[in-house]
Amino acid sequence: MEGIISPILLSLKVATISTIITLILGVALSYVVVRYKFPLNDVFEAILILPMVLPPSVTGYILLILFGKRGFIGIFLQEHFGFSVIFTWIACCIASVVVSIPLMYQSCKSAFISVDEVYLNSARTLGASELKVFFKVLIPLSIPGILSGIVLAFARALGEFGATLMIAGNIPNKTQTIPTAIYYAIDSKNSYVANTLTTVVIVFSFIVIFSLNRWLKKQRIK
Repeated sequence: MEGIISPILLSLKVATISTIITLILGVALSYVVVRYKFPLNDVFEAILILPMVLPPSVTGYILLILFGKRGFIGIFLQEHFGFSVIFTWIACCIASVVVSIPLMYQSCKSAFISVDEVYLNSARTLGASELKVFFKVLIPLSIPGILSGIVLAFARALGEFGATLMIAGNIPNKTQTIPTAIYYAIDSKNSYVANTLTTVVIVFSFIVIFSLNRWLKKQRIK
């Protein structure tokens, strides 16, 4: 039973934390891209979206190079904070954030672009600061798109396998998430664990997607 509960709890923990981080980054980065035009804008966007098209193992290998003992981020963390993120649950979060940020970014960007500029300009005309325009006008009008991004990012983080395996490994009760647990359960011919975890993921994902679709339909009716 521990081989089932532990991966579920860790996956939910990693998916929740990484989704919060992804939400903050996705909203901030998409707003900057939509609001301001700067040199190499297309290059910046391409880099953000790149993890969505790269093989997960390639993404994981790049993260391993950056955060490994010889990587500049890994060396910095070791020298200044005395720890390494490789093969820890934090590494699972990092992998999940990197692979899910393109989904959040694209959803937030589309939501911001769809907001009529008239509403924003009206708020500015009434004396609202850019900060108030952002939080009081833009964000509320973009909620459906942002919520879609949250759900997609959470689902992507929950199902992340390749990059996580590269940078965090598959250590029971430490870095073993649902996807890695399923993979190794199948490899060891433990059909009970594989079938149970697969069922949990399918049911949970269905409920989340179904609930989102119902909510979006109600918003359109209003």
